[in-house]
Amino acid sequence: MKIKVMSKQQVFYKAMQIFIMHLEPSKVLKFWAACKLSEGDYLKQKDQIFEKETVASLYDKIKIYQEKDNK
Repeated sequence: MKIKVMSKQQVFYKAMQIFIMHLEPSKVLKFWAACKLSEGDYLKQKDQIFEKETVASLYDKIKIYQEKDNK
């Protein structure tokens, strides 16, 4: 039986995706600041986090989040 073990970077990436999908951007940034996660190369992390996003996809996610938050 093989077990796939994720690297720390893969786990971090997955966690950031979850945070971004379920929290306001300001709360994600506060979390990063509290955990001192901003000490790395932000530009590289930003590129990885948003590599599959477009302006349209981010707009759609923001609209969904705002509609969910207003219910």
